[in-house]
Amino acid sequence: MPSRHKPYTFKKMKIKIIAPGKLKENYIKNGTAEFLKRVQPYCTVEIIEIKPEQVYEESLIEKSLDIEAERILNCIKPENFVITLEINGKQLSSEEFADKINKINHSGTGELIFVIGSSHGLSPKVSQRANFKLSISKMTFLHEFARLILAEQIYRAFKIIKNETYHK
Repeated sequence: MPSRHKPYTFKKMKIKIIAPGKLKENYIKNGTAEFLKRVQPYCTVEIIEIKPEQVYEESLIEKSLDIEAERILNCIKPENFVITLEINGKQLSSEEFADKINKINHSGTGELIFVIGSSHGLSPKVSQRANFKLSISKMTFLHEFARLILAEQIYRAFKIIKNETYHK
């Protein structure tokens, strides 16, 4: 079945993933690194690891999210297209995700920024900045898993856009 996507002819896309903390588990580090290596012919991906705030009392969650929001928003320029990963965001198929990335790339936006929240989620300030809110599942995942899943889906999206094997 021929792809309905236009061939990828635009300049190499720049993507940033803003995520809390460092990856701790080797299998997640290795998996994420593998997909980021595989995607290099199609785009450049930079991981920005922000320091997550430690929360010792439930009453301090909102304050900690606001501190994280400041760190996140300082990494985003006005011209960037921002996609936040949120449980209440829109769920897309892999093909729809590829189409979204392709359209963003052809729109001439500066960079595509993905934001993954900490274990307490995202501040409303970050959510409000989003151009698109994406849910990878209605299930809750560790933010480390979300990073791995996102890296794999970015790679899969470019394979779909280029109409190359891997996707099925």
